[in-house]
Amino acid sequence: MKKLTILSLSLIAILAYSCRDNDKGGQGITVSPETGKSYNAGQPVELKLHYPGDMKPDSVVFLLDSVRVGAVKDSAAFILKTDSMKMGSRSVTAKMYQGGKSIDVATNFLVYAAKAPEELSFVVEKVFPHDTASYTEGLLYQDGVLYESDGGRVGEGAGQSSLRKVDLNTGKVIKLVNGDPKVFNEGISIVGDKLIMMTYTEKIGYVYDKNTFKLLNTFTNNVGKEGWGMCFDGKQLYLDDSTNRIWYLNKDTYKAQGYIDVCDNKEQKTQVNELEMIDGKLYANVYTTNDILVIDPKTGAVLQHADMTSLWPLNDRPADFNSEDKVFNGIAWDAQGKRLFVTGKKWPHLYQIKLVKK
Repeated sequence: MKKLTILSLSLIAILAYSCRDNDKGGQGITVSPETGKSYNAGQPVELKLHYPGDMKPDSVVFLLDSVRVGAVKDSAAFILKTDSMKMGSRSVTAKMYQGGKSIDVATNFLVYAAKAPEELSFVVEKVFPHDTASYTEGLLYQDGVLYESDGGRVGEGAGQSSLRKVDLNTGKVIKLVNGDPKVFNEGISIVGDKLIMMTYTEKIGYVYDKNTFKLLNTFTNNVGKEGWGMCFDGKQLYLDDSTNRIWYLNKDTYKAQGYIDVCDNKEQKTQVNELEMIDGKLYANVYTTNDILVIDPKTGAVLQHADMTSLWPLNDRPADFNSEDKVFNGIAWDAQGKRLFVTGKKWPHLYQIKLVKK
């Protein structure tokens, strides 16, 4: 997605959610766990307020992401279950009530997946031609053809962005609409007879007629940091934004209505990119890598992982092929034929593959 000159992004900054370094007004009141501590889903989290011995609270109420989860009478711990909790950073506020007044103290913790993702291998079932002029951003299959958005801005090396309808068997373009020379196209999704496309940093969304590619309208995309990959599950849209966050969008208004944060059992997985919904699971490229992640769309937990490095080995590529820029990207699913397609930016091939357990 984007040229490789962009900096790698991290979501660690969200760990700053605390109140005066977890000490309310210097009164010696703190709450555990310590800021940024991580747990795997299923591990209990002990919430506990710590305060000087001369303080006698009437009660202590604990809130998780602003929602009350429990209360205690004194310094006793409240045990928080994480079995079905969403991944990522969770904020905790302890409200200490004393003499009709309350004092708030905050902290946060991270939830990672309960276990390591299952490792998958792959089998190449068929190879199709792919247009080497396409800096592939969004890719999907419907009605017997491929729909593809390719990114770039005139003068920046990748070429001009476009929206394409492509013949799967020949790789030839059936219909093409060039984008604004100054706009970088990103992910696409089809909702009914509409094709929705996001843009990289321009905060513009485009709505096209799926069949004619006539531009129906545009909208402002204020969701997330940037616009990257998209997909649709029949009820809502999913959009990622260069971080480990995947947003739920209303299919008609394109407004945010929730999100998940993508984590495996050890870390947050940033630069989640091109998306596809397959049999109730999110499949995602990780930008600049050869990884495919299979993600639980309800929690953000990474369930499976596939390393696609050997799909098109570096030794098999032309000597002048810029593999650092023209990276693996693009996942499309033929729901009726149960076929999975993958490719890369300006790659000469599109592969039909099957993911299998090792």
